[in-house]
Amino acid sequence: MSGHIQLCYLLELPLCMLVERNTRMRMELLAGEGPSLEARTMAQAASTQSETLETPRGQPPILPLVQGHRERLVELHTSFRELLTFFCTNTTIHGTIRLVCSSPNRLKKVSWGLLLLGTLGVLYWQIGFLLEQYWRYPVIMAVSVHSESKLFPSVTLCDMNPQRPRSLHHHLEALDAFAQEAIYSLYKFNFSEGRDTHLANIPGPEPLFQLDRRIRLQQLRHLGSQHKVGFRLCNSTGGDCFYHTYSSGMKAAQEWYHFHYMDILGLIPTSREDSHQNHFVLSCHYNSEDCQSQHFRMFHHPTHGSCYTFEGVFAAQHPGITHKISLVVRREKQVGLPLLSTETDIKVMIHGHNHTPFLEHQGFSLRPGIESQSPLCKDEVRRLGSPYGRCTNGAEGVDVRLLYNSYTRQACLVSCFQQLMLENCSCGYFLHPLPAGAQYCSRARHPAWGHCFYRLLQALEAHRLSCDSRCPRPCRETSYKLSATTARWPSAKSADWIFAVLGEQTQSPSLNPGRRWAPPSPGRSRSHVAKVNIFYQELNYRMVDEAPVYSVPQLLSAMGSLWSLWFGSSVLSIIELLELLLDATALTLLLGFRWLCGAQASQSGASSASSPSLHVTWGQRL
Repeated sequence: MSGHIQLCYLLELPLCMLVERNTRMRMELLAGEGPSLEARTMAQAASTQSETLETPRGQPPILPLVQGHRERLVELHTSFRELLTFFCTNTTIHGTIRLVCSSPNRLKKVSWGLLLLGTLGVLYWQIGFLLEQYWRYPVIMAVSVHSESKLFPSVTLCDMNPQRPRSLHHHLEALDAFAQEAIYSLYKFNFSEGRDTHLANIPGPEPLFQLDRRIRLQQLRHLGSQHKVGFRLCNSTGGDCFYHTYSSGMKAAQEWYHFHYMDILGLIPTSREDSHQNHFVLSCHYNSEDCQSQHFRMFHHPTHGSCYTFEGVFAAQHPGITHKISLVVRREKQVGLPLLSTETDIKVMIHGHNHTPFLEHQGFSLRPGIESQSPLCKDEVRRLGSPYGRCTNGAEGVDVRLLYNSYTRQACLVSCFQQLMLENCSCGYFLHPLPAGAQYCSRARHPAWGHCFYRLLQALEAHRLSCDSRCPRPCRETSYKLSATTARWPSAKSADWIFAVLGEQTQSPSLNPGRRWAPPSPGRSRSHVAKVNIFYQELNYRMVDEAPVYSVPQLLSAMGSLWSLWFGSSVLSIIELLELLLDATALTLLLGFRWLCGAQASQSGASSASSPSLHVTWGQRL
């Protein structure tokens, strides 16, 4: 019994105090003594309080108050009924009071209980849907307009007249002869009349070089009903053959010639420096300032010819055509067969500073004999990183070895394709840069590189390669949009003096050191020169920012709106629910502990009651 009393003191409950005093009175009666004064007084007080605090039928019982009892620091309810009644009566959640007020009417009580449960289910379904939307991390595009003075972007111009390397002139002559045979066999056309023989007289020993004449241009009539033209490629063992075909014979002839041309250039990687630069920019100025040679970077592209990149160093303070970069360019006669490039235009591309121009993917053509007005509009995009999307600052976090100086997505895709070429074909494609220690593809060193290259190209076009996923977009990207209007230039009356002035300007060392341009004959003046004017249409530019649809404050606000809609309560109401949960947990533990102690006490009482009978039996036996 002392253990039970200690448990009551531990729980510090009024009910336990009454049980303790009643137990003491019973012990006095069993001892043969009359109840003490204190015991009689407490018994009368208990009976009086039980009569005074008697509650109506159907209401939860109210515990009797013990005289002199002070409220403890932590007190719990004596039953779950009392706990729920207290919560429903005092909480700020709407509707719960109806469970108490409607207790005499069971129909209303059940109806309000089901209504509260249904409302709670709908609330948490909507909150779950809201969280699902948040964890998808959707974004919206916010567009803002800014205005400030801006630097001109870089401008790259290529004359689309690739120069044939002198060290490979015999190889290219053999290729031209092979191409003439293929075109004549298919279309009965002879190039010999219009062929340029400028390189045929270059002295030098003819190398031991043989074209792979098995890869020849063919008409394929057995591939369905559609007429196709292409060429056949096989692997190193002669198996896995396929035809790389086109429905256009012109496109097939260009691709076939381009393949053999890249194969020849792969023999001597240094042939890029071997070709001379064609100085085709005749004039350049911004307002009244002339462009200087340090503003230009010259390079030669194997298929686009001689190229100039004008690094924008002029800041546009005002928009409009009066504040423009003006360039006058010329187009020379193409050398060799017109299969590598069939364009007579000059390719122009606008791009960011220090970015590599990829003219095969972007840019516009400038036709000789016209003047083009090209107004610019600038857009900037700022993307969110993880978890809202995947982007990169520079090449950070990209597992592709970048072969260019600055990161763009196109530069990453090209670098990734070149890396796959090195891994699968053991050589690199000549149009793209090489990492240190690698070799360019050529049939002399890699007999089946064409088969491997076109297989990879087909996989890239079908999006079966990993390059798309390995090359994220930049987190901050600048793009330029331009529109062009054209007019004939120069006029017939002004052509002579304009060309005379341009011929004198080309003696200046600022653009074309050591070279003088011979003006064309009057009858062919417009077919050789063109003029392009580039300017900002307006100094305003659009800033497109990605913003999350649900930020953390917006998510909490949406959840609070739903909670308020269905229960008309606030954050403190949620704390009340947490308090109810804690009280219920504590009450469960205490009641379980009390039941456990009661079971142990009953077992010990039963064992003590059986011990005297055992003693008497043992004495009788003695």
